[in-house]
Amino acid sequence: MLLMNNNIFTLRELAQAMRSERKALGFTQADLAKKAGLRRETIIQLEAGENISAHTLLQTISALGKCLSINDARLDYDQLKEAFSEI
Repeated sequence: MLLMNNNIFTLRELAQAMRSERKALGFTQADLAKKAGLRRETIIQLEAGENISAHTLLQTISALGKCLSINDARLDYDQLKEAFSEI
């Protein structure tokens, strides 16, 4: 699961996405921690789905060369119409 292509709704999904993205870039936890200015233990916590600060999350996302995007997860009228037209 790549962080840039998926919607994330839980800390577990975030943890999986961050770990996958780190590995896809060839970083160890220590590499990412150094690049983000954090301790390796913090990266371990993040990848375990533990609660971390927003600042830590943003530092780590930036160190991966990614950004955070807030998207509306609600269905719009056309999506609802399509979903119910099949019933």
